[in-house]
Amino acid sequence: MTETVATQRSRAGVHSIDHFALNVPSLAEAQRFFDAFGLDVTKAGPPRQELELRAEDGHRWARVLAADRKSLAYLRFNCYERDLRALRNQAAAAGAELISSADGNDDSAFSFHDPDGNLIQVAIGPKTSPDSKIVSASKGAIADMRGACTRSEVRHVKPRRLSHVLLFTPDVLRAVDFYEQALGLRLSDKSQDLIAFTHAPHGCDHHLVAFAKSHTRGWHHSSWDVDNVDVVGEGAAQMAAAGYSKGWGTGRHVLGSNYFHYVQDPWGSFCEYSADIDFVSAGHTWPAGDFPPEDSLYLWGPAVPADFTRNTED
Repeated sequence: MTETVATQRSRAGVHSIDHFALNVPSLAEAQRFFDAFGLDVTKAGPPRQELELRAEDGHRWARVLAADRKSLAYLRFNCYERDLRALRNQAAAAGAELISSADGNDDSAFSFHDPDGNLIQVAIGPKTSPDSKIVSASKGAIADMRGACTRSEVRHVKPRRLSHVLLFTPDVLRAVDFYEQALGLRLSDKSQDLIAFTHAPHGCDHHLVAFAKSHTRGWHHSSWDVDNVDVVGEGAAQMAAAGYSKGWGTGRHVLGSNYFHYVQDPWGSFCEYSADIDFVSAGHTWPAGDFPPEDSLYLWGPAVPADFTRNTED
């Protein structure tokens, strides 16, 4: 984390997340939860039954797999074709355990385990993260006009896309260093060794992957982009009406600046409605900071629930 800007820029980097795969104990519960959240949930299989999650953009952002317990099955990044070989070499040099492809696609993808044992995939694929800042559509009041709609006019909230994911790790600084060395992710901001946020170098939200300290690895949350803070609040109300009232929000983060509302899923992790997150343009050097713990979670909002930072993957 003390590297020069020139060193960072000489390193190849992934450009976005393609999708994640999540193990859960009940596909039926998962279907109810993610459907209420506003994602397009479809069944897939055989050979195994699973769910696929799509946002309003139509991209398949997640696979949900049946298992005994909740855990991350794998996380898949996309890269440009020109960078694949360099990324594979960087991962090996960073100490990654490379895994031979079972389907002969070594020319288009590779896989490895990170230092915490998470299965990571890197593949040539389309850039799913935005290329520039998406300005939220304001619903603010204008003189001589009503600023809010009626309750009956509220549309069903459907997130636009995946913004980022957050993983638990027993060593936040080691995780940041590894993902920088292997995949070219750059530190955006951190708070001591408690939490850190990283972005991709080709134009990316303030964080693509974040890491929070815990006793073991684990899945904390996926974050989904919506138009503005009104939609964040509408999403919270939508989930409460569906029976999912546990979570945290609505509030605004310091690091990333986004408005948020987290909804707890049936397995103790979270899905976040997020609006107006900071953006790091391609070629821009973000002034990464080390912030005190009181700034690591929120600028305003309700108190943090006691179980928000609890890792349920004991």
